[in-house]
Amino acid sequence: MPIKDEFIGVKVHFKDKDAIDKLSSFLSDYITENTLVLCIGTDRCIGDCLGPLVGTLLVDNGFKLPVIGTLDDPTHAVNLDTKIKFIEQYYKGYFILAIDACLGYSDFIGDIQIRTGPVSPGKGVGKKLPKVGDMSIIGVVDSSDNSDLFAFNSTRLGFVMQMAKVISNALLKAANY
Repeated sequence: MPIKDEFIGVKVHFKDKDAIDKLSSFLSDYITENTLVLCIGTDRCIGDCLGPLVGTLLVDNGFKLPVIGTLDDPTHAVNLDTKIKFIEQYYKGYFILAIDACLGYSDFIGDIQIRTGPVSPGKGVGKKLPKVGDMSIIGVVDSSDNSDLFAFNSTRLGFVMQMAKVISNALLKAANY
């Protein structure tokens, strides 16, 4: 299902010269020492690797808060339930910031949106997975205007990497790195 242009939070295109500042300004009100960043996606599909790329960039840059979901250990449809149980056991009471790629209207491709409330992983490709997160960051990586659910596979890696850098730099700035 495509994203509607109504949400609580912030929306910015990744090429906006002030994207990092706009995102970090909003996020800084929510990030505390009890925040966990859950990066959802798989490295087996370029269109769905936004989350693991963000997780890897955060870890590689010394992000001090817990990060679950990297290129080396992704959080995806197959292991999402296990990762949620792990979080419930070891990070009970943490504020969960979930990050995921999504499909949206073609006009929104490249938008990064922060919303209060959980993300619905797999929704754009017809999967029924548990909602997760207290707040979500989603990156619109491709269009859902066509009925080709394999469109994720035609998304360019460079484009997804640019979005991941904006999101990770915003998180680093919001957490005062």
